[in-house]
Amino acid sequence: MANFTGPTRRPGRVRSLAALPAVVLLGTAALAGCADPGASAAGASGSAQSTTAARNGVVYNTSPDQPRIRAAKDAALAGKVPELIGKDGKLTVATTAGSIPLSFHATDDKTPIGVELDLAQLVADKLGLELDVQVTSWENWPLKTQSGDFEAVFSNVGVNADRVKLFDFATYRAAYMGFEARKSATYDIKGADDISGLKVSVGSGTNQEKILLAWNKELEGKGKAPATLQYYSSDADTILALSSGRTDLNIAPYPSTVYRENTRDDLKVVGKVNAGWPSETLVAATTLRGNGLAPVLTGALNSAIKDGSYAKVLDRWGLSEEALPESKTITAENFGAAK
Repeated sequence: MANFTGPTRRPGRVRSLAALPAVVLLGTAALAGCADPGASAAGASGSAQSTTAARNGVVYNTSPDQPRIRAAKDAALAGKVPELIGKDGKLTVATTAGSIPLSFHATDDKTPIGVELDLAQLVADKLGLELDVQVTSWENWPLKTQSGDFEAVFSNVGVNADRVKLFDFATYRAAYMGFEARKSATYDIKGADDISGLKVSVGSGTNQEKILLAWNKELEGKGKAPATLQYYSSDADTILALSSGRTDLNIAPYPSTVYRENTRDDLKVVGKVNAGWPSETLVAATTLRGNGLAPVLTGALNSAIKDGSYAKVLDRWGLSEEALPESKTITAENFGAAK
């Protein structure tokens, strides 16, 4: 499986979900589409200020000057880093820099920042390694991780059955998709019945789309009107359509919807669903299968959870709701039982 061509959006195109066939995310789509922040109308652009005060007391620092939470080296864990990975003294981490507050470019338009990078920094600190951040496109991280260009991926990657065939994981956040609407809306989205007849924007080829397709099938089975899916060519266009009333809902990674709710006067979160619906999944650091790094990352994350630095990072970005009580290593051998 060497071709990882990513999904594309269809500018301005509107179509009914009912007219679409069921989507099975295998190969490319399953590896590079399920948790794509950039393909989910996350709204990474438009941050003109270096700090933005949120309504819940969180202050989002979007400047290149990041006073990151740091952690002390754990000598025992550092000694477990595979030799081929630790010999250069660096932990090379890939991120897509496409979604506030997950991973995005600072106000200088070149420095990658966000909660994903802060967590990667904690792990590097625990292992006594320098953090080497490499920005890549979402569709390229699988191939480049397989080739060895990247040692770990911190970019809102969800664990799924297709990815565990090629990669090992160290979990570090809950994985939710959020529904957002205008402040005046009265929606309470918990399942298929709640989107009946509504216009919903979503990224093409993403896991969000897969969920909506399944919900529409359920609605059709009940004789109810399906939702209408709308695609836009950019995140900015997607949010403009929502705020202007051309769409009723947008579904995107939950952290991004929370960020907008906290920093805008016109939008709010009206529901969430696990990104692995109808089952559950988690966000995880992603490494090449069998290279021995994932268990070490798990240990570093659990050390950070224990000393409180992990919680401080999530609090810094307003994401304490997605905190895990412990990190687990997930591989093809224990997938399902470990989640």
